[in-house]
Amino acid sequence: MTLSEQQLSLIEEFGIYQENNGFQPAVARVMGLLLVSDRAELTFDEISETLNISKSATSNALNMLLNTGHIEYTTFPGDRKRYFRIKSSNWRDLFGKKMEDLSHLNGLLKRVLEVRKRENPVYDAKLNDFISFLDFVKNRMPSLIDEWEKSKT
Repeated sequence: MTLSEQQLSLIEEFGIYQENNGFQPAVARVMGLLLVSDRAELTFDEISETLNISKSATSNALNMLLNTGHIEYTTFPGDRKRYFRIKSSNWRDLFGKKMEDLSHLNGLLKRVLEVRKRENPVYDAKLNDFISFLDFVKNRMPSLIDEWEKSKT
């Protein structure tokens, strides 16, 4: 498979972004390739060869992305290969999970404030601001989603 310099650069940028969010380098690049590729589905060998990563790294990356619901695969009659693609239909589920994670973090931060000694009022004020912001986002998000849904019609 041949990719343009722009596509290769974007895969790398996306990979760095995902690495900064906790993804392993190969996982981040596989996801970037599946997003950037002109073809919707790629085989294991195409992914491994295009990214120049080992079969083991490719396998581990694909399994992680499959297990976390970021990608899926399909097969075709008469072809034993699996074709991997981004699972774009689940963005709402992933976003919902992120909101749940933030809500959980907010609860933990509130408990932190309850048990901390009050020897650093500046830090406590900053933590309170963050907690307040997370409460605000949690309360506003449903109406923002509704507003966005209405704007699409």
